[in-house]
Amino acid sequence: MFTIATWNINSVRLREALVARFLTEEAPDILCLQETKSPVEKIPLEAFRALGYRHFVARGQKGYNGVAILSKLPIEDAGDRDYAGLGHARHVAARLENGVTIHNFYVPAGGDIPDREQNLKFGQKLDFLTEMRDAFHADKPARSIMVGDLNIAPREDDVWSHKQLLKIVSHTPIEIEHLGAAQDAGSWVDITRKDIPQGLLYSWWSYRARDWDAADKGRRLDHIWATPDIANAGHGSRILRPLRGWQQPSDHVPVLASFDL
Repeated sequence: MFTIATWNINSVRLREALVARFLTEEAPDILCLQETKSPVEKIPLEAFRALGYRHFVARGQKGYNGVAILSKLPIEDAGDRDYAGLGHARHVAARLENGVTIHNFYVPAGGDIPDREQNLKFGQKLDFLTEMRDAFHADKPARSIMVGDLNIAPREDDVWSHKQLLKIVSHTPIEIEHLGAAQDAGSWVDITRKDIPQGLLYSWWSYRARDWDAADKGRRLDHIWATPDIANAGHGSRILRPLRGWQQPSDHVPVLASFDL
């Protein structure tokens, strides 16, 4: 059995101490980070290695994007893909010794205007999701886990107000449709919602709220999916809301699941 966590850290160098605290307190076997905002060679690995995370694959760039996988278990680099040809570090994959492949994604946020004619970033987000769909169609994933900040809250109970967010980027019908097409193409199972099928669930709260906890205007943007051949091995899903209240936090919190594999 192993436990996997996914966390948009919003700068791994700025929040090195938070990552170390999380690894110490929760000790997942694998941690997938997004928005590391660092070239790979400048990720502060020594502190993580000292905590037992000796295995590592990543793709990075200065100041933006970036994805990394830290692991107690041996992993090998399983490549990456430049979705939508953006030249961004938004995907990396690793393979465990048992043959399970882990995909770590950071889907573009998409800007503020949900219209590709008015907003280049929104078009890039839709194109990224379309290429995910096409890639999963062309090469059907098996024995795979997909995690990351997908920047979409697909269900009505994944946001604080379905009606008020229908025209807000991350919960618009066209984004949900595109994400659903990518999910269907890979026959991916949403492990978090398999485990917690009912109720409001959030993994992100805006920095703009003066009191994020009291306002509680959250969205579930961070996901753990698995292919059908191993989905039944997934269990124990958790979203660590308290971490949003840590000193100088990310606006996202970790999402975890365990797999009996």
